[in-house]
Amino acid sequence: MRVEHGEPDAAGRFVERFALDLAAAGMPRMAARVFAGLLIAPDARRTAAEIAERLRISPAAVSGAVRHLVQAGMVVREREPGLRRDHYRVRDDLWYETIMQRDGMLEAWVRTLAVGVDAVGADTEAGLRLDETRRFFDFLRAEMPELMRRWREQR
Repeated sequence: MRVEHGEPDAAGRFVERFALDLAAAGMPRMAARVFAGLLIAPDARRTAAEIAERLRISPAAVSGAVRHLVQAGMVVREREPGLRRDHYRVRDDLWYETIMQRDGMLEAWVRTLAVGVDAVGADTEAGLRLDETRRFFDFLRAEMPELMRRWREQR
């Protein structure tokens, strides 16, 4: 595996290491390898055949991995006019968009946790634990817009 300015073995080690990190966070292993491989592509873009060749994996493995990444919104499928091959590309501003989309999920968790607190009683150990979790996610929701604004400024 090669990157423009780097030792092939170092790039391959990076892909495998970052894929392990992503898999430890819950991403399917093959999707993590494909994503890391796309990140090191000079233009963050490759065909399925290029992915398979560089990662030494089967076309079927690539197909399943890119399907997961496209559904997760981490990768987009593109086709240039007149060409018959799809390209897969890491989305622009991926991390910002991913974090901002989590707001709806956090809001749902806050509502569900409030129901849980009511169900077990706010003055019980379980209720206190659930309420602390609810307050933590509510705090994240409140702080996220400012944090993302600061990221945009820094970027």
